[in-house]
Amino acid sequence: MEMILNSIETRILGCLIEKELTTPEYYPLSLNALTNACNQKSNRDPVMALEEEEIVHALDALRFKQLVVVSAEGGRVPKYRHILAEKLGLVPEELALMCELLVRGPQTVGELRTRAERMHSFSELAAVDDVLHELMDREQPLITRLARQPGRKESRYAHMLSGEPESAPDECNPPPEAARLRVVAENERIRQLEEEMAVLRTEVADLRRMVHEFKAQFE
Repeated sequence: MEMILNSIETRILGCLIEKELTTPEYYPLSLNALTNACNQKSNRDPVMALEEEEIVHALDALRFKQLVVVSAEGGRVPKYRHILAEKLGLVPEELALMCELLVRGPQTVGELRTRAERMHSFSELAAVDDVLHELMDREQPLITRLARQPGRKESRYAHMLSGEPESAPDECNPPPEAARLRVVAENERIRQLEEEMAVLRTEVADLRRMVHEFKAQFE
């Protein structure tokens, strides 16, 4: 994927897909409903505690990347829906697996079949495996198979909307230093600011165009 999503953006996208497939009567989602879905303690890994302001920033970034739009259905408050299926040409079974990987991270074929059951029923493990390979074999792969970890019998699969995933650390690989984690966090903050600036530049350009068109009516 050319566009790289951060952890909040992937959580939002996964939650919108999940609610569309599991509770369509309450979809699209308001900001409040979306925040609750992102902070849900079940079916989430990791569990997050996001503020509405963080959700708004991530929504703006996803709208700029043309993955989320404000629903045209109207209502008393704005509601949001994803357009991942339209943008990437995903069928329901592919969307269900992508959703699970977005909200719960890397998983085995068996875990995906069990957890995706609430969104799409797979008759057997081979059916899940077939869909995973279709997503991997795309010109721009949407998922990848991770190297099998020591002591594990099965490989896990991960989405690639956030770039090439890192393998989970084992006992031979110590956790990164605190200073490195701070640098990573600062780099992420700068990247988000750059994305927000790009969104603002686009909005300013649109406003200038509208003003120009308005003035042209009186010339």
